[in-house]
Amino acid sequence: MVDDSSPKIEVGQLNVHYGALQVLRDVTLSIRRNEILGVIGPANSGKTSFLRVLNRLLDLSPDVRVKGDICLDAKNIYTKMSAEEVRKRVGMVFALPQPLPMTIFDNVAYGPRRHGTRDQNKLAEIVEKSLSAAFLWDEVKDRLSFSGMKLSGGQQQRLCIARTLAVEPEVILYDEPCSGLDPISTAKVEEAMFELKSRYTQVLVTNNVKQAARVGDRVAFFLMGELVELDRAARIFTAPRDKRTDDYVTGRFG
Repeated sequence: MVDDSSPKIEVGQLNVHYGALQVLRDVTLSIRRNEILGVIGPANSGKTSFLRVLNRLLDLSPDVRVKGDICLDAKNIYTKMSAEEVRKRVGMVFALPQPLPMTIFDNVAYGPRRHGTRDQNKLAEIVEKSLSAAFLWDEVKDRLSFSGMKLSGGQQQRLCIARTLAVEPEVILYDEPCSGLDPISTAKVEEAMFELKSRYTQVLVTNNVKQAARVGDRVAFFLMGELVELDRAARIFTAPRDKRTDDYVTGRFG
């Protein structure tokens, strides 16, 4: 049995190279259970690479080398788990909504079907539960047979969150999920994140420092592949320990 007080994810001495280019340097941190960890930093700071290494998406790039330890519930995701198991337990929502070219219902049911669920009543239950958790059910419950591609951008992003939730992950990674959304849609996505905290650990990469301040329990600041500072969001945005963090969050660079 896993101790609820132990970290959900532990990263130790993580180094990532794309060919000869090193994009992450000796990153060590822990991600707590049921927290929202915000990850901020300027372009090319290693934020997205950090996110992708957490669910082994970098395995798909042949020139990438990963060294160091990443443990999920104290189990190394590279030596003790298959990539398929990792990606089922650690879901990801990308910057641009990527609904599948099928109905709203089938978008959400896609993952459970791939994992062997065939019972239509069970699928309907999963679809309703997932869409409700993503704050989308009330908006689409009467048009589940419509194409997911017909939804607005904000609705499409929440559909992608619902699709991720449908396979019952334990961790959700977000790679700038609101970068193309208007303020109202952004608020709805953030509301969904808050509601999901009781059941999921979440990691949010964002270029919007105000969003990190609003949503994050703790915030990690990356710069040129290094983790400069990790602390409570309130501390990062009011009294950071490192001058580079202060310069970034106050807009002096980045």
